[in-house]
Amino acid sequence: MDNTIIYYIMGGAAGAFVLIVLIYYILSKKMQKSEYKRIQRLQEGTKENRFSAEVLFQKLYLTYIKIPFLKRYVLKLRRRLEIINVDDEYATRKGTAKILTKTLVILVPVIIITIMITYTNYLLMFILLMFEIFMIDTLIDGSVDKIDNTLLKEQLDFFSEIRHAYHEYNMVEEAIYQVAQDDEKNVSRQGEKIYEILISDDPETEIEKYYDIAPNSFLKEFAGVSYLTKEFGDRKVEGASLYLKNVNNITQEMQLEILKRDKLNYVFQSLSVISIVPILLLEPLKNWAIDNFSFTASWYQGKSGMIVQILILLITFISYILVRKLKDNGSTAINTKNTENPWQAKLYKHKIIKKIVDLFIPKQGTKEYRKVTQLLKDAASHLKMEWLYINRICLFIVTFFASIAIFAQLHAVAINYIYTEPTTDYDIIGGLSEKDEEKAMELTEQDNIILDQFKGNLNVTDEQIRMAVERLPYYDGEEEAEIDKAVERIREKLDIINSEYMQWFEILLAFVFAIIGYMAPIWILIFQVKMRQLEMEDEVMQFQTIILMLMRIERVNVEIILEWLERYSNIFREPISRCVNNYEAGAWEALEQMKDEVSYTPLIRIIESLQAAVEKIPITDAFDELDSERDYYQEKRKESNERLIKRKGMIGKAIGFAPMVCMFVGYLIIPLVFIGLTSMSSSFTSMTSMQQ
Repeated sequence: MDNTIIYYIMGGAAGAFVLIVLIYYILSKKMQKSEYKRIQRLQEGTKENRFSAEVLFQKLYLTYIKIPFLKRYVLKLRRRLEIINVDDEYATRKGTAKILTKTLVILVPVIIITIMITYTNYLLMFILLMFEIFMIDTLIDGSVDKIDNTLLKEQLDFFSEIRHAYHEYNMVEEAIYQVAQDDEKNVSRQGEKIYEILISDDPETEIEKYYDIAPNSFLKEFAGVSYLTKEFGDRKVEGASLYLKNVNNITQEMQLEILKRDKLNYVFQSLSVISIVPILLLEPLKNWAIDNFSFTASWYQGKSGMIVQILILLITFISYILVRKLKDNGSTAINTKNTENPWQAKLYKHKIIKKIVDLFIPKQGTKEYRKVTQLLKDAASHLKMEWLYINRICLFIVTFFASIAIFAQLHAVAINYIYTEPTTDYDIIGGLSEKDEEKAMELTEQDNIILDQFKGNLNVTDEQIRMAVERLPYYDGEEEAEIDKAVERIREKLDIINSEYMQWFEILLAFVFAIIGYMAPIWILIFQVKMRQLEMEDEVMQFQTIILMLMRIERVNVEIILEWLERYSNIFREPISRCVNNYEAGAWEALEQMKDEVSYTPLIRIIESLQAAVEKIPITDAFDELDSERDYYQEKRKESNERLIKRKGMIGKAIGFAPMVCMFVGYLIIPLVFIGLTSMSSSFTSMTSMQQ
């Protein structure tokens, strides 16, 4: 019966196989005669037969957005690339995935190398890994800045083509439309957006929206000038089109900005790397010094070496942040940080945390509140007052507990060195042979037995140590002098071990470091303000260019000029905004108030010219020197940029090379010289006593 069932099953399987083959044959014949074959032929040449990077990046984007840690960077990248790509979701996803993939390709090997180099030092490994994660922001910002610079260079060709198209069509919107048809360039998307604004039903509202999302100020200026020309018409000035003259002015500004950025990138391109390199060289340098100068082992493997190591890490971290702030300060890149709902805002929503933070925030109307508010404005920070104090409180807490953990680690390092150091009376300048080292380690292990027995006992006597030593089999038959020497040696080790515990002054130091951490965000803002002050001259010269473009356009008045200055201002935004708000209450008075708030002389001259244009003379007469001395101002602008780059370069080099200098001087040269001289002095003293 069983065999019959098996035969039935086998026969059924064979029949099914034959049936499947027959069906496949019939269907294939029909497909050859049907539309299916024609569709296949049509698809030939359109399918991607080889590996497609486009598809890969789209898939990688979907993968990255699901990973919690990477999602933050994906969203940050999206916010910046969305502005450049103007509603092109496909390009935004591709660019985001491409930049993040390149960042990971660079960072992952660095993390692996760091782990391989520092696997014996967990504290250093942890700090380096945290620091390398922090580097992701820099790599991402650098990649997006590169796209910004490419867009800026594309704008030069775009504006050049606009000139030719305008000569042909003599209509602003048509010229922009024709030039924007090149789909390969990012600037073409911006051109299409500006064209859509100009032909919209409410171009004034749409242009205001575009001002908020434009990738750089030059596109804002171009969009604004194009809108004004379309609304009020073009006119001839000295036989040339005013619109084309304004486009030419914007082009000259862009050329200066491109040169400035290129020079800044050249000056700073290696400083960030130079400031980081020392922390990667700490462990190899330590191993090299110990291998070649064995007398330095006690310093490098002890508490002193760890303290210097931590100081170099802190100096490196601070230098890295300052170099980054210094380089990015003059950039026209848009701030795309999540200013609506960052982690600080989420934290501040909790009632208990809100009450605690509010205790630290100065009361409104107080001098301290006005001072911090003004500092945030002067630094052009995206932080709100409560966010700033959440940062300060978090840094205070993190610094305090990190300091306690570091002090505990230092005690552990000191104790561990006592337990692992080869015990010998051998001359410290020389090295130990393999046989001597084995003997020294055996002696260390014997000492460790006694140390474990009396560790933590502050009242132990030399007699108790002697009795414990005499009970060890290792000292059976040894002379009294050897036992005395062992007791003295163990007593010294025991005193060190028993003294390595958390002490009151370390808690105090942790509190001091925490206060420094609490003040760090304020100091960074102050540094940012100082760096922004270097940009004052450049911003005022940009104001002059804007006024030069507007002053000959009909129906443009002082209020419109002030609105444009406010739109493109950065350092002087606050006084200009107040002037715009107070303008309707009294133009002269509002300008006079702004003049009182500003101390920079070139800007005061512009304000005085605006005051003259309010009541006395036309705008063109008030600023006639800008047109007549255009070449002079251009040369002055170039010279100003040269001085700015030189000053930033000097400050950047001093900050960027500080960690490298500290590493070689503080971590290599001084220890070698100091320990070497101390060892030689000790050796000479020993030899002198032996001769006597």
